[in-house]
Amino acid sequence: MRAAVFHRPGQPLSIEDRQTPAARPGDIVIKVAFCGICGSDLHATEPGPTSLETGTVLGHEYSGVVTESASGDFRPGDRVIGLPLQECDDCRPSGQGCKDRLGIHCPRNRIIGLGAAVPGAYAEYVRMPAHHAMKIPDGLDLKHAALTEPLAVGAHAVRLAGNLLGARVLVIGAGPIGLAVAVFAQVAGAREVVVSEVAKGRRDKAASLGASVIDPAVTKPAPAEVIFECVGVPGVLRQCMDLAPSCGQIVVVGVCRGEDTIFPRVAIRKELRLQFVLGYTREEFALALDLLASGRIDAAPLITGVVGLDLVPEMFEALRKPGDHAKVLIDPSM
Repeated sequence: MRAAVFHRPGQPLSIEDRQTPAARPGDIVIKVAFCGICGSDLHATEPGPTSLETGTVLGHEYSGVVTESASGDFRPGDRVIGLPLQECDDCRPSGQGCKDRLGIHCPRNRIIGLGAAVPGAYAEYVRMPAHHAMKIPDGLDLKHAALTEPLAVGAHAVRLAGNLLGARVLVIGAGPIGLAVAVFAQVAGAREVVVSEVAKGRRDKAASLGASVIDPAVTKPAPAEVIFECVGVPGVLRQCMDLAPSCGQIVVVGVCRGEDTIFPRVAIRKELRLQFVLGYTREEFALALDLLASGRIDAAPLITGVVGLDLVPEMFEALRKPGDHAKVLIDPSM
């Protein structure tokens, strides 16, 4: 099969022939229909202490069709998505997931597409544990189903923010995760959701999803009871603390890969609550899928491009620069 492979920071992904995976006991193999290019993929391939291993096939936001199954729960032809998790060797043989029920938070868990030993879906086929797969409801487009993973991140962040009914919410950043947070904040009953974003194209996306939008280069965001930081750039958390009102809450969703500096006295004086979040649970993943299938969430505005494998290296490098793109999908059949 063909796959886009990472070798080292500063070098574009390489399109290579790889062995098609085979299903081990409890696994399924999926013919990839669509896979999203995630900001985490971009960050993981940059120089730094957490750079990927050479030979990694990226891709953890995928949908597809089962071609081989070693599980009684799935058969060839089933349309599926899945939590991109692979338990450690102690837990994997059970076929029941993490024995400590830590899921993505287990330090021994491996995320599919973020390690050489767990190849991802920037490829024609991907293998995954069947117990992490979910069948795609009839009528839901495979393209839209591939948005389940980033939407689940938004669902998790909003859930950990607590009760948003009637709250004024500010989302900093309108990338795919910021847009997902804006969507779920509205679902959770926020009175107002304002998205602050420098790129006009992304502001337009946020507006099409029902949020109010501002350009921070022109308008300073007004204080909001709950602020979601969805950028992950040094200095933004400090800005959020300055913006927050007394007894406000900041939910940190963006992944800052470098050291950052804050002024704790600002948070102490205001008695701010600071919540960091990571990933999602299976229940949140299922919720995102259900809302997509029911039409309560329209994934179409999130998708700003679809490319075949041959164009992945070029698009991947282009996405490193700030721009108007939200979610770009890979279609290996193109």
